[in-house]
Amino acid sequence: MKRLAVFVSGGGTNLQRIAEYFAPNPEVEIACVVSNNKEAYANQRAKNLGIPLLSVDKAYFTSDLFVERMKSLDIDLIVLAGFLWLIPQNLIDAFPNKIINIHPALLPKYGGKGFYGHHVHEAVVAAHEKESGITIHYVNEKYDSGDIIFQKTVALSPSDTPDDVAAKIHVLEQENFPVVIERLLFDKK
Repeated sequence: MKRLAVFVSGGGTNLQRIAEYFAPNPEVEIACVVSNNKEAYANQRAKNLGIPLLSVDKAYFTSDLFVERMKSLDIDLIVLAGFLWLIPQNLIDAFPNKIINIHPALLPKYGGKGFYGHHVHEAVVAAHEKESGITIHYVNEKYDSGDIIFQKTVALSPSDTPDDVAAKIHVLEQENFPVVIERLLFDKK
């Protein structure tokens, strides 16, 4: 049995997709959802899906107690799905190359502190990029700078708005994120 922890801060559409993708697979379980936002709709999604929800504040999240909690759940992979806090070094050390993030752009462009969600798409449109995409990467001590696992591009048109770009990126996330997670869990190439 492979066990995931999914960290969320927002709506939770990627959480929903991951849960649906793995639902028929008895070898994969989402052991918990970790949320740093009491108002996030992802919390309701976790409840609807019957997945244990752990709400965290900054003090607990950065503590060794939180690391021990994650270890006690026998987590194989921590998946950041729209989680906006920097991951503390003690958690990175406890789960080396076992924490991944999805970013709504082609890193190294449009990454780093403050580049999340709509901010990324607005920057891509402002720069008149001909393509954008997603990057799935390992997490290290800096925002969006860990080793890249997977990238997928999508063509943009000059008339695309940030909302248009967001819609295209959402499709890529939904299609590819669960597949890459599965590949990592089972060491598939």
